[in-house]
Amino acid sequence: MTLTAIIMTKNEAEHIAECVASVRFANHILVFDSFSTDDTVVKAQAAGAQVIQHPFENYASQRNAAIEAAGNTDWILFVDADERVTPELAEEVRSVIQQPGYVGWKIPRYNYIFGKLTRWAGWYPDYQLRLIKVGAVYYDPAVQVHEVGVLAGAEGHLKQPLLHYNYRDLAQFAHKQRVYSAYEAKILHEAGKRPKFRNYILQPLRQFKWRYFTLQGYRDGLHGLRLSILMAWYELQKYLHLRKLWQQN
Repeated sequence: MTLTAIIMTKNEAEHIAECVASVRFANHILVFDSFSTDDTVVKAQAAGAQVIQHPFENYASQRNAAIEAAGNTDWILFVDADERVTPELAEEVRSVIQQPGYVGWKIPRYNYIFGKLTRWAGWYPDYQLRLIKVGAVYYDPAVQVHEVGVLAGAEGHLKQPLLHYNYRDLAQFAHKQRVYSAYEAKILHEAGKRPKFRNYILQPLRQFKWRYFTLQGYRDGLHGLRLSILMAWYELQKYLHLRKLWQQN
């Protein structure tokens, strides 16, 4: 079975070389770039990866386009630039793609937020569908954020985690959450959902309760408390953005 590692990028010069190095066990490495304006492409090519640039529409369509661009391969391993594949995960991936009966595998992630491994508040095991059999899986184009895979067969779960260095500091966290909030508000708007006054209060409270109590964010101490509050804040921002969309109309 042949394996292609696909790394999705947009201005990831800081991460790309180390990410490419972590997937060298694959038969082929493809960097699928959304027209970066930094040195991502140059560094990816210097690290030995093939680079294809494709305009970004949404996360699901970008992954589907990358699958098509991968060409003749049996399996695809999707890795984000700020993720690393450990030797243990690489060995497990090589093993499971030889097994019959599965068309997709979800991989757990160790999320490092503000430099701290975060095990609660919803950040572990954080399973992601990243290892897929070509021709048997696509990403639902109707789900544009936090994309969802559609499988024509069985799905399994790997044991070894990806290492995800996703939020370096508060500024980066705020930027990404603003992007996610805007996308989610757009989806609600396109579905005809109008914000009600209670949404500005109840939805953030529910988000905090879910993160801090149900998902046991309190077990990460002050770190978990801060993350739960931040996620509640961006839940509020989602509905405020939704209100602006309706006002613009």
